[in-house]
Amino acid sequence: MQRRDFIRNASLALAAIGFPSLPACAAQGSQVGLRRLGEPQPFDFAILKGQARALSEAAYKTHRRTLPGPLEALDWDQYQSIRYRQDHALWADQPGRFQAKFFHLGLYFHSPVRMFDVVDGKAQELAYDPAAFDYGSSGLKNGHLPADLGFAGFRLNTRQDTDRDFAAFLGASYFRAVGREGQYGQSARGLAIDTGMDRPEEFPDFIAYFLEQPAKDSNTLVVYALLDSPSVAGAYRFAITNGDVLLMDVDVALYPRKAIERLGIAPCTSMYQVGENDRRMAWDWRPEIHDTDGLSMWTGAGEWIWRPLSNPRQLRFNMFVDNNPRGFGLLQRDRNFDHYQDDGVFYEKRPCLWVEPKGQWGKGSVQLVEIPTVDETFDNIVAFWNPEAKPQPGQEMLIGYRLYWGAEPPARPPLAQAVATRTGLGGVIGKKREHFSWRFAVDFQGGELASLIDKGEVEAVVQTSRGTTEIVSARPLREIKGYRAMFDLVPPDESTDQIDIRLYLRSGGKTLTETWLYQYNPPPAGAPERTLY
Repeated sequence: MQRRDFIRNASLALAAIGFPSLPACAAQGSQVGLRRLGEPQPFDFAILKGQARALSEAAYKTHRRTLPGPLEALDWDQYQSIRYRQDHALWADQPGRFQAKFFHLGLYFHSPVRMFDVVDGKAQELAYDPAAFDYGSSGLKNGHLPADLGFAGFRLNTRQDTDRDFAAFLGASYFRAVGREGQYGQSARGLAIDTGMDRPEEFPDFIAYFLEQPAKDSNTLVVYALLDSPSVAGAYRFAITNGDVLLMDVDVALYPRKAIERLGIAPCTSMYQVGENDRRMAWDWRPEIHDTDGLSMWTGAGEWIWRPLSNPRQLRFNMFVDNNPRGFGLLQRDRNFDHYQDDGVFYEKRPCLWVEPKGQWGKGSVQLVEIPTVDETFDNIVAFWNPEAKPQPGQEMLIGYRLYWGAEPPARPPLAQAVATRTGLGGVIGKKREHFSWRFAVDFQGGELASLIDKGEVEAVVQTSRGTTEIVSARPLREIKGYRAMFDLVPPDESTDQIDIRLYLRSGGKTLTETWLYQYNPPPAGAPERTLY
């Protein structure tokens, strides 16, 4: 299929569900540097949901296309040099606090996304224009690109800072945001389908965005998105409030085309290569490399759980069953620059992402997928909510949640938190090891621990699914005004099968800390760790 045929067919398909078709050249005047296509059309979330339902009732057609050769050939640095011109920014001539700029197609981004401006309840399409981009060192030239190519995504800026964006939507249904620290890190997705299964994962696309022009003094910007994939179509509404902790209030309507075995709601996507508890891939000069260091969960029953992340030898899947969860998220608790030593990408400033359900989500599970990675360019961590009831074709699923991006999540346990997890070879220094064991040292801080350092007995409660524990202790750690729990895990055999570990601190029968969970796979027979006894 030729490029112009693709554009024409895609436009006709969208027109069939309520979008105006995409004119080849016709455009209407608007603000300086921007063109609009066709006539404004009535628009609200109810209309978008109707379009998503109609899309789900039609046969799926891929949105990916083959780009012109020069775009297909771009490398990372060339693509990064392409910038959208400030004088073409959406709402640049309006008095509001926000502006939007658009991403160019190329590199990994092959699916054109239609952009609409929403003003006074009417949506009008924004025209792609090669002249709106500064092509930097990419080697591309304005006159060599088609005038109807399309966009890849968009970024949001404040009028006070038009260079640094605070949120960006780019690629499939991925999006990112920052808090006060201004440092991007992990991503969210509109939806995850069949993540971590024994078949290829399905990545739904946002195929159109509708950016609602904010009121002059508004701190909140509303973005709508239309989602499509072989399994489902959907409508999304994001109310984005910029601040020290950025808030996205999200409403979702999903319309499955077919039954979905593993549906992931509010997916968080991150990277973990190496950290204090997992040195398996410690090849780099930097001590730690990760966007986040743990999964935090606040269950419907009120329990707080902390699960440190790792870079496993094989894909690892965990399911945490719950009913009406109160929240979950991938967090970067370690904020110490010295632990990373990276003065280029600043891992200590990477934002946490906390998911807060709106209403009752019912039965299901928070699911965590950890995939082996050899370097930091691969996002290998995914966490999401999976409803127990499997989505069925023809069904309407209405879901709401809030996403918080920043250094600290809005919900914190009243108990002490696990602030560091370290592991290494077990045994007693100076004594000959009679068997293999693996040492765990977990530091807890906060809650009542500071007041118990010199006054009360604190014990570590450890449970394991296999094997035995020895040398269990809980000792004051005055440097952090907390406690350190330590124990050795002795596997029952030479199997590499996973061992589940559960730990918390208590005093006089009273729980003092959140619950620390860990999944440990012993090294195989013949590994260096097993030869030291």
